[in-house]
Amino acid sequence: MGEAWRMVESFDTLLEKAEAAHGHMCAGQILGVRMALLGLKSLGVEDPLGADRKRLVTYVEIDRCATDAIGMVTGCRLGKRTLKFRDWGKMAATFVDLSRDVGVRVVALENSREVARQLHPEIESKSQQQMVGYRELDDEQLFRIERVGVQVDAAELPGYKADRVVCARCGEGINFGRFEEVAGQTVCIPCAHQEVRYWTSD
Repeated sequence: MGEAWRMVESFDTLLEKAEAAHGHMCAGQILGVRMALLGLKSLGVEDPLGADRKRLVTYVEIDRCATDAIGMVTGCRLGKRTLKFRDWGKMAATFVDLSRDVGVRVVALENSREVARQLHPEIESKSQQQMVGYRELDDEQLFRIERVGVQVDAAELPGYKADRVVCARCGEGINFGRFEEVAGQTVCIPCAHQEVRYWTSD
């Protein structure tokens, strides 16, 4: 790590790819790219889309622009079971190196907007202040980072195989053990707990 660490792609190239994937460039994209780079650097992961692609699992804690950028930089995806979403509303992400069983959690500092404003008071637009400032500020001015332990359950890993069962109430198939036994029946989570459903039946 340190000076020996290098990312395969440059920061500017990653920003261009993030913009293309997300649909526009914004402060959140810049923050997400930088969060991911800091996490990867701290773990010594240089080529997440190539040689290191099987090492990484990433937990994101917000469903905002930065999450798209984090997924693009790390190569972690929901469909690959390497991107884990925790709906906690925090601009934070945890990067886990499965090969060494170590992790780092990166959190955007709450005062980073104000620091960006002070850095570029000549820019009227707050979003432009952030976009310029987030490119220029040091990692220490933008983020708090800590080493963390993360137990990734075997059932949460890519490639995990499990029997598929059918819900006794709705008849829909269920993967990855996401069912419960209720009154002697195997049922899916939405049937076991209807209050968690995001839909209502007509």
